[in-house]
Amino acid sequence: MVLGLRQFTQRTGEGAGEPILDVNNGEEIMRVQPSVSIALANRSLESPGTLYITSKQVVWLSDVDRAKGYAVDFLSLSLHAVSRDPEAYHSPCIYTQIEVEDGDNDESEGSDSESVGVLDLSKVTEMRLIPSDSSQLDTLFEIFCECAELNPEPIEEEEEGHNWIFSADQIENEATVGADSGWHFFQDPPNSIGHSNGDHDLANSVLQLQINDQRFEDAEEMERDNDSSKH
Repeated sequence: MVLGLRQFTQRTGEGAGEPILDVNNGEEIMRVQPSVSIALANRSLESPGTLYITSKQVVWLSDVDRAKGYAVDFLSLSLHAVSRDPEAYHSPCIYTQIEVEDGDNDESEGSDSESVGVLDLSKVTEMRLIPSDSSQLDTLFEIFCECAELNPEPIEEEEEGHNWIFSADQIENEATVGADSGWHFFQDPPNSIGHSNGDHDLANSVLQLQINDQRFEDAEEMERDNDSSKH
């Protein structure tokens, strides 16, 4: 998955057009909000456009330039909020924070190069959406929340293979099931390493082995000292 803000030019239809969606993966439009300005990083407002909130992403398309548009997946939005504080921003807006790829945030989005030069979208970590009708902010925020819930952060898959560490309760419960379950356990395993709960967990077992090793070394030293004294 590619994180961050990106250009979006896939449109269909006449005039300003509409975004082309990934309908094969179930993407659908949740909200269309016309007359929305956008501000990226510390830059000034862009010409008004149309905001499309889909079940997968937020898309803003310019109404005057078909080649200008931006999109960000909900998985890349780490925060979204309604901002009405004039000290924070001069217009009521939806404020969002965007996650970027590792290493792409070395240069702050508020730097002079981004303010006056060519904007590197991969480094933009803030986006503001300013509707001409500020009464729609709460509705837009609720839709943002709904779509964020539709796109939970993916959980990394654990490595394939069996988990051979079991708790004492699991062993006891499995013993009552019978041999038909396909799992076989020792009630009193001779080696306590592998238990994850109780007094015989892995850490205690390793510690006990270390203590026993130290005692064995001490005994050997005492034996050598006794042999030396006899000579």
